[in-house]
Amino acid sequence: MKKLSVRELLENQGIKIPPHLDEIERRWEGIQSLKQEINDANLDDADLAIRNIPGGDHVE
Repeated sequence: MKKLSVRELLENQGIKIPPHLDEIERRWEGIQSLKQEINDANLDDADLAIRNIPGGDHVE
C-alpha cells in the first residue's frame, strides 16, 4: 500500500494547499515517527504497579 503525501491527503479532502506546506510536511513526518515509536515500544518495560499503603511511609 502506497503512503499518500501530505499534499495528496490535503487535496483528497478538498483543502487548498497552504504556502507553508514544507512545515506541515516536516511536522507530519515527526508525528508519524513518534507513532511508529509507540507501535514498536516494549510495553512490558513501562508496566508499573502503584500501591497505596496508609501510613506506609513509616513501614520499613
